[in-house]
Amino acid sequence: MTDSIRVTGGAPLRGEIRVRGAKNFVSKAMVAALLGSSASTLRNVPDIRDVGVVSSLLRLHGADVNYDVESGELTIDTTNLAKADAAQIAEHAGSSRIPILLCGPLLHRLGEAVIPDLGGCRIGDRPIDFHLDILKKFGAVVTEHPDGLHLSAPNGLHGIRHTLNYPSVGATEQLLLTAVMAQGITRLENAAVEPEIKDLIDVLQKMGAIISVDTDRSVTIEGVGRMHGYDHTSLADRIEVGSWASAALATSGDIMVLGAQQRHMGTFLNVFRKVGGEFDVVPQGIRFYHPGGRLKPIAIQTDVHPGFMTDWQQPLVVALTQATGLSIVHETVYENRFGFTDALRAMGAQVQLFHECLGDAQCRFSQRNFKHSAVISGPTPLKAAEITVPDLRGGFSHLIAALAAEGTSTVHGIGIIDRGYEDFRGKLAALGAEVE
Repeated sequence: MTDSIRVTGGAPLRGEIRVRGAKNFVSKAMVAALLGSSASTLRNVPDIRDVGVVSSLLRLHGADVNYDVESGELTIDTTNLAKADAAQIAEHAGSSRIPILLCGPLLHRLGEAVIPDLGGCRIGDRPIDFHLDILKKFGAVVTEHPDGLHLSAPNGLHGIRHTLNYPSVGATEQLLLTAVMAQGITRLENAAVEPEIKDLIDVLQKMGAIISVDTDRSVTIEGVGRMHGYDHTSLADRIEVGSWASAALATSGDIMVLGAQQRHMGTFLNVFRKVGGEFDVVPQGIRFYHPGGRLKPIAIQTDVHPGFMTDWQQPLVVALTQATGLSIVHETVYENRFGFTDALRAMGAQVQLFHECLGDAQCRFSQRNFKHSAVISGPTPLKAAEITVPDLRGGFSHLIAALAAEGTSTVHGIGIIDRGYEDFRGKLAALGAEVE
């Protein structure tokens, strides 16, 4: 399959598509299956690259994984778990950091785990350091080998008290997956409480875990000695839903998103309506459409749940290029998330980036050398361009821009979009997009 597509824009997207399970939940639920002594069944699973990556990693460890693409049903049997080779893990994981989340469950089930060097140079901070620090706190012993990192738990894993400086989703997942079978009680303060985290907690509870979540972002886990498989249906991918909604707004379109769930989209829906979009919630999903007239500028800042999700920001910025006036977006979750706007400016958008916090409060990036606020002036007609996709969410945003622009754009590197958007080419065709 080619890694580039040509998009002829300027026409509204209209039609019906379906969104299945959340990328940011499904992969973690698959890892959780390692904790169970019997088979697990996960439903509403999307056919995305991350599901393939995790399936391969589980199979390397002796799990039997079967996925029915048509029904979206995936079964995982971990009866015959075995140690895997670090080189094979590296080959199948690629740039994914999922292998680090396997460590807690594997230490419980096998007493050991091995991962390739996922973070490059080991001198100083790196993306997986906080995961390793948490595992060591539970009692894991980490040793460096030529093929990567080897973990063992000679004295078992024991409950801990831990406070996160920031409510990180990845750190919260690591704590949960490790604590559920650790001896004693684990107390986590300032935990992430995203819907995907709550769905993971539901899965773990089905498997036999004892987990309590308080209103102050604290989580208490009482370790259990044995867990079993689960049967669970994934929540819908709210990031993908928001992406298609933004595409409807940017192209003056009308898209029915089957499978979308209002209860996980409340913050986005409020912003969508303030900008000038409209939506209808029906039992089958949510219809998003541009009702005509001018789009209105808005000032928003991203935040952890229940705030405006950082992954909604990029596609919405494309729609804001068509709003009349100045919009302000303050990014407080990721420090370098506005790199995708370079391509938008090349297409005619007026987007200025700032180091200052242009929100209602200073964030953790204040006084640091990160351009984490954006001012978007519109409306500006977008013109076709040659674009290279930088990352998953930025890549889909570029795709939206190409669909809204006059002329034919060439978008390179679209393979990365397959990581999180199921059959996006087929969905574009269903919406009448001119893509080849």
